[in-house]
Amino acid sequence: MTVEALAFYLFSIITVASGLMVITARNPVHSVLYLILAFFNAAGLFVLLGAEFLAMILVIVYVGAVAVLFLFVVMMLDINFQKLRQGFANYLPVGGLIGLVLLGELVIVLGGWYFSPAVKAVAQAPTPDGVTNTQALGLLFYTDYAFLFEGAGMILLIAMIGAIVLTHRQRPGVKRQNIGRQVARRGTDIEIKKVEPGQGA
Repeated sequence: MTVEALAFYLFSIITVASGLMVITARNPVHSVLYLILAFFNAAGLFVLLGAEFLAMILVIVYVGAVAVLFLFVVMMLDINFQKLRQGFANYLPVGGLIGLVLLGELVIVLGGWYFSPAVKAVAQAPTPDGVTNTQALGLLFYTDYAFLFEGAGMILLIAMIGAIVLTHRQRPGVKRQNIGRQVARRGTDIEIKKVEPGQGA
């Protein structure tokens, strides 16, 4: 067995195992750390495929930004996980049914791909000489998959706008910062109060 095959099996096993630990770990911080491990090993698989650009994007964008952001959000939020787990048994039949449907769809897709003679007959187009991996990826994105690429960008834009709208919605009983009033405030508007020890709220 060659070194490339050993590296492929090592990266693949660690990626699958860490992906399973992401959804089975009880501590959400541990789940995010397993997710970072899965991203690193997926980047190793991309390097084995000769897609160094995708590997670096995976490490820089997903590990360096998204996963670290997940980690900060999970660590800063005070979530009562015991309360979230209440009623788990009530939703278990519906969740199990949805999981079985998704598993059946995966089996059908993978089985059709494996047993279809047309798929096996299709050979990958060789990369032309003098074209780097990044150039080939850019040509593919902006020619054959241009509409799908722009559609993905629109979906991300809509998700960003939705997050901003949900964050800035008016809620009763929540104090909001008014930057205009803060900037326009003068020194004479500030009242200084001397609070003696033991008189605070």
